[in-house]
Amino acid sequence: MTKSPRVVARETLALAREALPTYTSARSRKDFTAHQLFAVLALKTFFKTDYRGIVQLLTDFADLRKDLGLEKVPHFSTLCYAAGRLLKKGGPSASSTAPLRPRPAAA
Repeated sequence: MTKSPRVVARETLALAREALPTYTSARSRKDFTAHQLFAVLALKTFFKTDYRGIVQLLTDFADLRKDLGLEKVPHFSTLCYAAGRLLKKGGPSASSTAPLRPRPAAA
């Protein structure tokens, strides 16, 4: 177990590259890879913050952005949507800030 966010970022990014496709949404603008977004979500859990909090940390720390290969910082809503796609299997996880609500049934 490490206390370095840079180590967490690099290791999570490497693991995501092995396990995930590069892009998970067909409609993606391809600004960020699924690997990068997954690593950012792992950092969100590491720092015990919310989506806006991790965006602010990435804005403030160029070394983290460099480790993740980010040219720009994703919007918090991008992270929220990515969490829905990347973390949906297995139910709610530790990186969720609120419990998932069931979708209304289609009429």
